[in-house]
Amino acid sequence: MFSTTPGRVVPGPYRSLFADRTFRRLLPVFALSDLGDGMSVVAVAWSAFALGPDGGQGTLAGIAVAAYVLPGALGALVLGRWMRRLPARRLLVIDSALRAVLLGAVPLAHVAGLLTPVVYVGLLAASSLLHAWGKAGKHALFVPLLSDDQRLTANSVLSTSLWSATIAGPALAGLLVGAVSPVWIIGFDAVTFAVLALQVGRVVLPPSSTPVAVPVAGGAGGGLGILLRRPELLGLLVVTWVFNLAFGPVEVALPLFVIHDLRAGAGLLGAYWAAFGVGAVVGALALGTARRLPLWPAILGIIAGHGVGMLPFALTHSPAPSMIGFAFAGLLYGPYSALSITLIQGRAPAGTLTTVLAARSAVLLTASPLGAALGGFLLDRTSAPVLLVGCGALMIAVLPVSAVVLKLSADRATTGQGNRVGHRPGR
Repeated sequence: MFSTTPGRVVPGPYRSLFADRTFRRLLPVFALSDLGDGMSVVAVAWSAFALGPDGGQGTLAGIAVAAYVLPGALGALVLGRWMRRLPARRLLVIDSALRAVLLGAVPLAHVAGLLTPVVYVGLLAASSLLHAWGKAGKHALFVPLLSDDQRLTANSVLSTSLWSATIAGPALAGLLVGAVSPVWIIGFDAVTFAVLALQVGRVVLPPSSTPVAVPVAGGAGGGLGILLRRPELLGLLVVTWVFNLAFGPVEVALPLFVIHDLRAGAGLLGAYWAAFGVGAVVGALALGTARRLPLWPAILGIIAGHGVGMLPFALTHSPAPSMIGFAFAGLLYGPYSALSITLIQGRAPAGTLTTVLAARSAVLLTASPLGAALGGFLLDRTSAPVLLVGCGALMIAVLPVSAVVLKLSADRATTGQGNRVGHRPGR
């Protein structure tokens, strides 16, 4: 609800959130780090193009992009025995400091003439090793500080920052690449992580913000074991994985749709992604004003609605229908991360939130690359409009399938409770 008091035009949930001094101090450095990561999306691939041998630039770019992301899944699974015992703040500081040092080494190696393809990929891979734990610490940091009503708003603000950086970061990097070497953009990303590590390390949190370690199986099975034992968390992980899998082919098919079906160029492709990103920012901001939401219906509705937004890609006579549909898909996609993380924050056992979030990240990191690879395979056998509409149909199908599974699970739970109530053991 919006206030009508002069000077207080900010929605009530946001006023309540920003009244928290710790959140106010940390949000700017989170936003700065998000911007640095958004710029690195362009800089990582562009630096690889400059380093790669003739005829092999594309291969090195693909390897570099994968190295910047995928080792985080390995770190989440292999390092769980040690990392899960650390409080959220320390996880975030360690990850940020590691990324600051190793990403900062990229421009230094370039100046020293030591930046070979092997060194470059190695630095990127090592910098991402703890990133799943760092992201888990970021989302767990505020849980003890905020009320249940504030968590959804806080997650919405963090999602808005990320989506804003997704739009502004690549655009800004594209402008700077014409003036400076892309390795210096990676160096700027390193500086943002150094600032984040210093600021988070200086913040004083109440004692309750340090989770008490609970008995959890170490190594790869820790967080995954918790997810497997909690049907609601497991169900959320499965539908999110399928959602990301279904979205993976879009990144491959959309460029071909623009080039072959609309006979346009990179400018229109950029317009599609800008429309999606702006929609996501608006959606994430709007979610932050919600006091209470039925999380599961909202999550399944977002997936199905996103699928509906993909259906206009069947129309190839003009970009307008699919552009509007893609913007609508972004509007719904923007709140998804905040909703799903809020659900996890409320359902994860005490003291295991960072472990669960890290395991979730490790699993989800596999979905989009697999979807993109599958999309590339299918594009050799069908057209881009068919694949894009098929992705939407798969998203829509998640709703009825999940509804049936949830109904069966609820019936099974009710039956189990009835059996326990009716049983009277002999004395």
